[in-house]
Amino acid sequence: MAVRIALSALTVTLFALGAVHAQTVDSKEKAAAVTEEGGKYFDAEGVPTFNIQEDGTVDWYTYSGYRRYHGECHVCHGPDGVGSTYAPALVESLKTMDYGTFISVVASGRKDVGAGKESVMPAFGDNKNVYCYMDDLYIYLRARAVGDIPRGRPPKKEDKSDAAREYEASCMEG
Repeated sequence: MAVRIALSALTVTLFALGAVHAQTVDSKEKAAAVTEEGGKYFDAEGVPTFNIQEDGTVDWYTYSGYRRYHGECHVCHGPDGVGSTYAPALVESLKTMDYGTFISVVASGRKDVGAGKESVMPAFGDNKNVYCYMDDLYIYLRARAVGDIPRGRPPKKEDKSDAAREYEASCMEG
């Protein structure tokens, strides 16, 4: 009887955890752009997101994220965020990783040790080629994670906004 009660409690706990997990999975609907500021789009929660037009034109930040990803991240995480034998697929990780966690991991790094395996993500908080473009990286990988853009270089992009130029100049100088 005690085993049955324990198993029932475990089942309820796992179900509840599964329900919570399901609520945190990103989707096209959740990632939908609802506001725009200086060429950067945001979802209903104010999180940076992508905007892809019907003809396939991507916003500047998605395009910039693609370029920055392939300049700094693809060596470990594989082309287009699909992963490698060395590092996980970010298109999978971003389905359940929130914006704040992403920024924290990229800036501070992460170390996982377990089952005789060590996994290390180096910190990029001092690398301006990453730090100044963390939103761009997030936006690109988010678009890939929810399936809104295919693999490869986006064929069309919006022009770079004045706000993006100003931010980039101030970040790279500082």
